[in-house]
Amino acid sequence: MTLLTDLLDQSRLIPIIQADSAAAAVAAARAIHQGGIGQVEVVLRNAQALDCIKAIRSEVPEVRVGAGTVLSGEQARAVHEAGAQFIVTPTTTDKLLAALMDTGLPFAPGVSSLSDIGRMVEAGCQQLKLFPAELSGGVALLKAISSIFPGVTFCPTGGVAENNLASYLALGNVFAVGGSWIAPNKLVAEGNWQGISQRAAAAKSQVPGL
Repeated sequence: MTLLTDLLDQSRLIPIIQADSAAAAVAAARAIHQGGIGQVEVVLRNAQALDCIKAIRSEVPEVRVGAGTVLSGEQARAVHEAGAQFIVTPTTTDKLLAALMDTGLPFAPGVSSLSDIGRMVEAGCQQLKLFPAELSGGVALLKAISSIFPGVTFCPTGGVAENNLASYLALGNVFAVGGSWIAPNKLVAEGNWQGISQRAAAAKSQVPGL
């Protein structure tokens, strides 16, 4: 199984993009890259998402593009065909997990409880998405379970923003952090690409060791 950490850059940041057009998604991805981050996650929350993935892969090849909010095997196969290079899910069923494995892509299955984590560990998954991170216990939860699941690392998403980013990145069991604060829908809709680049650079500046 290919690990997501083998694909991500050292920024350990996965900005989320939700755009109403492929052109806007491409511009947002370019802005994020100009801010120093080499990957993005396009969420499947509108009908344009697959086109956005295809366009970023084609027009911004220097940016690794993943798919998020994948909820079914059909969606997993669709994002694979669209060119997604990794997959992130908010939750994980047995059928979805099997489909994720079948794609051959790096993926982070979604968990929100110790039982969820235990199921994923049994399935051989060591890199998981914690969602919604803040509502599920956030930094305190991740600290508490670090000794229970010593080989498991997480990508917290949901409630993560500039004000608590450093606290998450400081944890040894966090391999990356995802969120929409770098490219929020409002800035994407306004075409404020400079603002997105500035947010990306500001977030990257909080990454330890960079």
